Amino acid sequence: MSPVDTEWIKSSYSSNGGGACVEWAPSRAASGIVPVRDSKDPEGPALTFEPAAWSSFVAAVRRGEFPAG
Repeated sequence: MSPVDTEWIKSSYSSNGGGACVEWAPSRAASGIVPVRDSKDPEGPALTFEPAAWSSFVAAVRRGEFPAG
């Protein structure tokens, strides 16, 4: 699957006012990577995580382990 075909989903923690906009591509997880990007720069770089690492990160966010800045 190419990046053009990739469905990007905006994080529910992102604001609609153009603030912290993070998107991820769950459809790519089956290939062993989870790309994450800044939705304000869709042509820019994406960080990639192994699915287990991404799941651990999301779980930590949900538990409130990262204080709001």
